[in-house]
Amino acid sequence: MYTCANCAIHACKDANHENMPKNCPVRQEHAAKEALAEYQKPEIHNFYIISTILEKDGYCRWPRLKETMEFCKRMEYKKVGLGFCVGLYREAKVVADLLRAEGLEVVSVVCKAGGIDKGEAGVPDEKKLNPGQYEAMCNPILQAKLLNSQNTEFNIALGLCVGHDSLFCRYSDAMVTTLVAKDRALAHNPAGAIYCAEGYFKKRLEE
Repeated sequence: MYTCANCAIHACKDANHENMPKNCPVRQEHAAKEALAEYQKPEIHNFYIISTILEKDGYCRWPRLKETMEFCKRMEYKKVGLGFCVGLYREAKVVADLLRAEGLEVVSVVCKAGGIDKGEAGVPDEKKLNPGQYEAMCNPILQAKLLNSQNTEFNIALGLCVGHDSLFCRYSDAMVTTLVAKDRALAHNPAGAIYCAEGYFKKRLEE
């Protein structure tokens, strides 16, 4: 079992790899070579190289939005998809407008696409936000399929719920990047809870 999150050595960052823990992934040389070979595949190689070069070019200067726009430009995409949460429709419009200003065709699909009540998907009525009423389900699978039907080259997830974002990625034919991670309690800044996990947010995380 690998426990990199609890490692204090990080031998993987050094050229000589000294003092590796017994369960260090660096010891899995065969698996590493197999993974390295994957980066040479035509459909992966350029994608990886460009995304890695972006790390240097915008290091500590570009916000993620700028990185996403620049990535699309350098990959020479013509059509991108935007799968977004209805609660962030204002933000989605800003992003779509910025991408179009870069010359991209933007296909955007809201999470409530399909207009299907949550009950039809098997959600118990008492688990709706407003029991006894029509409540449109979030439909990440349909979002992905609609973008697939438009032949988008790259898809952006903006504010999709935990789990829904996973389904969106699974059913998307194109590669997906997350621009905004949903966090209703922290203005979509989930890292805030991590930074305060041993302090202000300790009790809230244990509830």
